[in-house]
Amino acid sequence: MSDSDNPTRTWFITGATSGFGLELARAVLERGERAVLAGRRADRLSALADRHRGRVLPIAVDLTDPGARANAVAKGLSRFGRIDVLANIAGRGSLGAVEEFAPEQLREQMELNFFAAAELARAVLPAMRRQGYGHILNLTSIGGLVSMGGFGPYCASKFALEGWSEALREEGAPLGIRVTIVEPGAFRTEFAGEANMRPAHPMDIYRPIVAPLEDYLYGGDGKQMGDPAKAAALMIAVVDSEAPPLRLMMGADAFGMWENAIAARQADISSWRERGLATAFDAAGE
Repeated sequence: MSDSDNPTRTWFITGATSGFGLELARAVLERGERAVLAGRRADRLSALADRHRGRVLPIAVDLTDPGARANAVAKGLSRFGRIDVLANIAGRGSLGAVEEFAPEQLREQMELNFFAAAELARAVLPAMRRQGYGHILNLTSIGGLVSMGGFGPYCASKFALEGWSEALREEGAPLGIRVTIVEPGAFRTEFAGEANMRPAHPMDIYRPIVAPLEDYLYGGDGKQMGDPAKAAALMIAVVDSEAPPLRLMMGADAFGMWENAIAARQADISSWRERGLATAFDAAGE
């Protein structure tokens, strides 16, 4: 049985108060499906709950709190009886040189962007295993595949979620559980807004690297090419698909960065290939 065979599919969507999460929630509910909507700001969830009475469970939750996560999943299962799709959308960006961030800021990036998503998936897996099907969407970024100066903490958290998701896909597939990593480029969300983490200890020596990135990210806020509503529609299409991809990349900028990165990596690795191959014991393979 596939997710698309289920006419009363239930979604659990984090980050449902803005950006990708909000657009995904709107699109899912307009289709007549049910949703547990999780976010920090309960007031932003009330409008959707009022409009789609009986099919929405809004939950104000701090996703970095283990008890709050478990309670949210339990409430969703108690209300709707199952969770068919987990959409791990919540996350936070950051911009600054790696030396500029305080240790607690690095941990905060990992707690929300990686651990919250990983633990939510672990919390819904028992229900999905009993059902014999389910789909987990983990929103990373092109920054989960390609890192660059100025985005170290953010990319580290997204790289971690990418690797974890690949393993989860292989483990879940025999059980009917699908996993898709969503990798957008620049979209018109709140990523570059006030929620974006600024470094605790700015250093002048890094300004030549960081300042142009700030101009690009903050100066271009609201002008990004990506449309979150179209991204939400594509995520739903993936869940509906009989053959969903492991990776769903979105945006010409994301595809361009990936293609350039692949070429650069291949050249870099190949340049030391012979010396890397020569590290075996002399008698190995004989």
